[in-house]
Amino acid sequence: MIRFIRLLGAALGVMVGLSVVLAQGSQFERTGAPGVLIVVWVVAWIFVGALLLPYLTVVPARRLIRAVQEMSTAEFVAAVVGLLVGLLIALLLGLPLAALPAPYGQDLPIAISVFFGLGMVGLTVAKGEDLAAAAEAAGFFRKPEAVPSARGGETEVVVDTSAIIDGRIADIVDSGFLYHRLIIPHFVLEELQRIADSSDTQRRGRGRRGLEILARLQKDGPTPIEIVDDDPAEASDVDGKLVVLARMRGAAILTNDFNLNRVADLQSIRVLNINSLANALKPMLLPGDSLKIKIITEGKEAGQGVGYLDDGTMIVVEGGARLVGHELDVVVTRVLQTVMGRMVFAQVHQE
Repeated sequence: MIRFIRLLGAALGVMVGLSVVLAQGSQFERTGAPGVLIVVWVVAWIFVGALLLPYLTVVPARRLIRAVQEMSTAEFVAAVVGLLVGLLIALLLGLPLAALPAPYGQDLPIAISVFFGLGMVGLTVAKGEDLAAAAEAAGFFRKPEAVPSARGGETEVVVDTSAIIDGRIADIVDSGFLYHRLIIPHFVLEELQRIADSSDTQRRGRGRRGLEILARLQKDGPTPIEIVDDDPAEASDVDGKLVVLARMRGAAILTNDFNLNRVADLQSIRVLNINSLANALKPMLLPGDSLKIKIITEGKEAGQGVGYLDDGTMIVVEGGARLVGHELDVVVTRVLQTVMGRMVFAQVHQE
């Protein structure tokens, strides 16, 4: 497309250069070498036409199309309504102004049309939500009631790198709990590739496992996976790009990152946190419940022993330090829920 426009610009440059030569031929004949000057003149116009025409046509058109694509439906409707209102105001003001003597009668209506048209577009887009709220309060229309989806919530989920390298995403997808379309941005793949190429053995292993999981899900998984090239320019880091992309697509975010979770929550973006899901699925423990636990190591406090349930829940046993390596029955005394997870305190069961 650009090549065709450049050729067209070169042709227009030839036409402009030759027309100037024909109109101002006497000026070229006064020089010592009119033929050489004419050739240089036409060639210069060819270059000018080939270089400038794309920036006057294709480049602005692409930017306009991109800007329209990034607008929400409400913003687009508000822009159209604002343009129509602005042109109507300009028409009402332009009719009496057209009766003024030239050049005012010719120039002022055009200037007013441009001013009010663009001005009302900007105003309605910027204040679209307030205008819609005012129109709804005045009774001009009512917002349609939300119809719950058969699957509920968003139809797409943007996946973060932390959720991929965690590995549990494969089990969740295979179980059928995550049935939405999974969106994998290209910048997430690049970050995953950097982790897979890391010099650190552990990071490299996790990155390669993440790539293998993605490949398997894309080939055999029950949930559709889409790789997108969207790369929001208004954000520089991966977390910021994920939030912007999720907001643009009306999607949720699947992550294990606590900070990303908080940032998305602040912007009213739904977050699917695998750690939160795992904590919710852990068996409920209450004071007085009995457990059989193996003491793995000593605790931080004197006399405490530490063991773990199959789901990773830490059990702190009072008086268990002397029983490291033994499996014994304990009774839950209290349960603490922390940011990092759940911590259970127990004591050795007394017969």
